[in-house]
Amino acid sequence: MPFICGVDHRVIAAGSLSITTGIAVFTTYKWLSERRRKAQSNVYESEKLVNEYLAFHFANEKNIRLDLIPSSALDFPKRCADLCLKHSETLLKFNSVSRALDIGCAVGRSSFELARKFQEVIGIDYSQAFVDACQQLKDQDSRVYFITDEGELTTGCSAKVAEGIDKSRCSFQQGDACDLPHDIGKFGCVLAANLICRLHTPLDFLNRMADLVIPGGILVITSPYTFLEEFTPKSNWLGGYIGKDNKPVTGKMTLKKVLGPAFDLVDEVDMPFSIRETARKNQLTVAEATVWRRKNV
Repeated sequence: MPFICGVDHRVIAAGSLSITTGIAVFTTYKWLSERRRKAQSNVYESEKLVNEYLAFHFANEKNIRLDLIPSSALDFPKRCADLCLKHSETLLKFNSVSRALDIGCAVGRSSFELARKFQEVIGIDYSQAFVDACQQLKDQDSRVYFITDEGELTTGCSAKVAEGIDKSRCSFQQGDACDLPHDIGKFGCVLAANLICRLHTPLDFLNRMADLVIPGGILVITSPYTFLEEFTPKSNWLGGYIGKDNKPVTGKMTLKKVLGPAFDLVDEVDMPFSIRETARKNQLTVAEATVWRRKNV
């Protein structure tokens, strides 16, 4: 048998195979461990986010310190729905299309509030965890959630859909705002609350609006215009950059450019909101709401 440096090559081969197998097993173990870690992390973050958004949508004075938050920043999802209903009054009186679409519905407060007047409301969100929360609220009227007070200390709360709302008018589904179903139909009102600066390709979403909103119908978009590469490639930002002519481009400018041919801008409102993180930490942000009426073209 051939020898290498005085050692039987079969010993070398066996040793090499053992080392290679050991590396493969260790690599597989690391991969599975990392996968489990990420899965556990994602589950935790999903639950944490659902809890934060349930608080954002449904918390009341029993759950939050009103002295730390401007009253104008409370009930943001309801105020979004109220703005939609305000500008849809005439449409609801004289048009048979009593359908509303809440894109990026999160845990559903705006969708339920829209059902006070619209006969059918569809809520769509990219997060299945959010959609599940919406469905539970629809089926069971309420859902327990936990708000963080400090570190690992939490307080249990209950999210509850307001009385007098016909929840059967609402349906919820997981979906991509940039790739909405082609058979979803037409709507008298579309609400996109704090959505456009969290989309991968926001122009794809905006370009669908003329097809979704009936003539005379309303499109309400709220946004703080916080464009980040974490969510949207910089090449797809609607604003927040210097254009080719060396002039600033803002999100609102792009909204006017894209929506202008099919919509009239009929209202602009500052919409402050607060997202509670802990008992003493709240995110205070001011979104701008723009209200667009579909032209009769």
